[in-house]
Amino acid sequence: MPTVAENLSPLVCHLCGGESPLRMRFWDGSELGPESGETVVVFTSANAVRRVLWMPNELGLARAYVAGEVDVDGDIYGLFRLQGLLSPADRPSGWAARLESGRRLVEAARATGALGPPLEPPPEEARLHGLRHSRARDARAIAHHYDVSNDFYRLFLGETMTYSCAYFATPETPLADAQRAKYDLICRKLGLRPGMRLLDVGCGWGGMAMHAAERYGAQAVGVTVSQRQVDYARDAVAAAGLGDRVDIRLQDYRDVADGPFDAISSIGMFEHVGRAKLGEYFGRLYGLLRPGGRLLNHGICRPRGSRGLRRTSFAGRYVFPDGELHEVGIVAKAMQARGFEVRDTQSLREHYALTLRHWVRNLEEHWDDAVRLSSPGRARVWRLYMAGSAENFANGKTTVHQVLAVRPDADGRSGLPLTREALAG
Repeated sequence: MPTVAENLSPLVCHLCGGESPLRMRFWDGSELGPESGETVVVFTSANAVRRVLWMPNELGLARAYVAGEVDVDGDIYGLFRLQGLLSPADRPSGWAARLESGRRLVEAARATGALGPPLEPPPEEARLHGLRHSRARDARAIAHHYDVSNDFYRLFLGETMTYSCAYFATPETPLADAQRAKYDLICRKLGLRPGMRLLDVGCGWGGMAMHAAERYGAQAVGVTVSQRQVDYARDAVAAAGLGDRVDIRLQDYRDVADGPFDAISSIGMFEHVGRAKLGEYFGRLYGLLRPGGRLLNHGICRPRGSRGLRRTSFAGRYVFPDGELHEVGIVAKAMQARGFEVRDTQSLREHYALTLRHWVRNLEEHWDDAVRLSSPGRARVWRLYMAGSAENFANGKTTVHQVLAVRPDADGRSGLPLTREALAG
């Protein structure tokens, strides 16, 4: 009787255009692919084939991984070579080619006992309802991503509890030092000085607000719609003795009413806004900023233009439901349409690849604790998401930009220094 590997070999060759670049091991113990390599993709169940049969793209493979029907023995980054085979850019798109791919997949599924109706997605998949980017739905989307466990996030974020791109002086710079350097970079760009009022939109666990208060003497307000982040941040503020300088609120940025502020930072929150809401977002921040005040928007961008995360994408279903990425020119245009003057942009793409590799390594080193604090599926979601994101930042499919803008005063003056060196150091 043929092994699973023998039954699947024609399909694998069809998808790969030849021999598989990765070693594959199947639930009956049979294997195919090269002997050497740092990654073995392990198919633990015929359900993995069924999922790919019904969803022959990254979502099908991701569902199988989250469900534990596909595993990785070795380097997690090798899995993305297999993912790329399921939806290559140069695959023929005609009906004949699609029918041939479907025929081979069905034959392989029948031979391995994987034929059947579609399986239910793993429970970690987001199921949001209501009007897209309404306040209620935005809150649910944020809760899906962030309200897991503060202890879970600490496992991979480390001591600074900072869930955004760090700023590395060298590739060997420790993660915590690089995160503090990122906060310093932002504070310098904003020109923070003692007594200035800072609004940190989407403040996370309070890192930026606390850094600005402790190192620059700012009076900081941080807002987030995640209750768990608020609970953690308030405890951290009290422990640091910063209660008189840092105010952490469970509040949507659209409800902040105690401006004006001298400076506004928005770090890693912008991805949740949506293109249809860009005008409202920047208009609201403009209204909260005093004339001459500065805004620093730090957000993930898509080099080839704005797009919401596809429903067939792993990130759109499991990580950032309703998330949208924008091309940096669209971001700048939206800022200026609301009265801001864009003064500086900086890409930190390579820095985010380094950051994510630190997070993946931390998560893998604390894997048993990660599973205990969340669930096997949830831990798998984060491992796959962070490793895949590291690859995307490294190869330029995704980038991240800091865009600095100013609200000019009545005479059109920006108040910024003449040189970039004086601005950011």
